[in-house]
Amino acid sequence: MDKIAVLIPCYNEEKTIAKVVSDVKKFLPEAVTYVYDNNSTDRTVELATEAGAIIRHEYAQGKGNVIRRMFREIDAECYLMIDGDDTYPLDCAREMVAKVLEHQAFARNNSNARYSQEFKNSLNYLFCAFAEDTKLTEQERKELIKFIDEL
Repeated sequence: MDKIAVLIPCYNEEKTIAKVVSDVKKFLPEAVTYVYDNNSTDRTVELATEAGAIIRHEYAQGKGNVIRRMFREIDAECYLMIDGDDTYPLDCAREMVAKVLEHQAFARNNSNARYSQEFKNSLNYLFCAFAEDTKLTEQERKELIKFIDEL
């Protein structure tokens, strides 16, 4: 299990992905950085690899598919999901991660390997904020909500 996993869904982000991965290494050097490629046709994978990211793939097109795969495959104490287009500055990442790790706001219930209701509520809240900033289809939104409910 990773202590901190930085998850970066990507589709054709060659212009910015190297900077994003470098910023993660700068601000959270102890984090494991995963770039999830969603069928990019540019140099996204090559540049992310050169910058030090672990590359994973989701071949079913769509950000919802990528997000589902990320949370199914990666086990971590703390997740930080950012976009590969350098939308979010990482200068506050350390503080955000510390709040999660110190207060265990999103604690996993280890007794039955399911996530706590508090985690699900927080994830639903974050998903709602995320969905407003993206162009997810209604079907992708429903699938994400279903995935969160099944955690």
